[in-house]
Amino acid sequence: MLKWRAAARTDAGCQRQRNEDNYYVSPDNRVFAVADGMGGAVGGARASKLAMDAVEKQWQEAAPPSTDKEAIKVWLTKTVNEANSAVWNSAEEDQSVRGMGTTIVVAVQSEDNYMQIAHVGDSRAYLYREGKIKLLTNDHSVVQEMVRAGRLTEEQARINPYKNLITRCLGHEERVEIDHTPLEMKPMDWIVLCSDGLPTVLRDEQIGDVLGAGVEPESVCEELVKQTIDGNAPDNVTVVVVKYLDESSDNGSK
Repeated sequence: MLKWRAAARTDAGCQRQRNEDNYYVSPDNRVFAVADGMGGAVGGARASKLAMDAVEKQWQEAAPPSTDKEAIKVWLTKTVNEANSAVWNSAEEDQSVRGMGTTIVVAVQSEDNYMQIAHVGDSRAYLYREGKIKLLTNDHSVVQEMVRAGRLTEEQARINPYKNLITRCLGHEERVEIDHTPLEMKPMDWIVLCSDGLPTVLRDEQIGDVLGAGVEPESVCEELVKQTIDGNAPDNVTVVVVKYLDESSDNGSK
């Protein structure tokens, strides 16, 4: 059984007055989540907070068995649907935030080295393993759909004026389609969950370089946010970083 350590950091960035991102790390270090709100300063912050509150509530009240893969997937689906309903209902009840929404990426680490990730929108999950970084999620955005269709290159997508237009989020429809990513973790792996403020500034290879040079999740979080701020961070940036160790290590959280 692996051990793991986690850390998180969020920053408003250089050009936004308010931070509309939120994150959640469960007290038992098994659930990690990031949400990036939209819909104006008040609406965006409220939407992402509602989503993270839903994750926390579901984990507190109905956490699945820690080694039951199917139960964890069911929990993720129910939790993201609950988060969607929370944002949708709040917007329906309050005209001042009508149209608000949020992305979500949420991961659950089981006790048998297995991680499951669910996401909606363009917040991301990355795996860093054996010197290589891999994007685990597909952005639900206009430009990334064009990239997948071969109509844009990744480099063109980075500077496309429509890069912030997402095609799927929480709160805009009563029901939402959820993507799931299962993953078996190994010693020395790193996982990063982030809002799009990170990859807007840093290329995947740059994120990988920080992970490859890192020792502790706390310092990696600090460095990722620092490099994003140094790049004039046009958006809020939030990162949750998890480092995996073998069970013989004596400094793991689990």
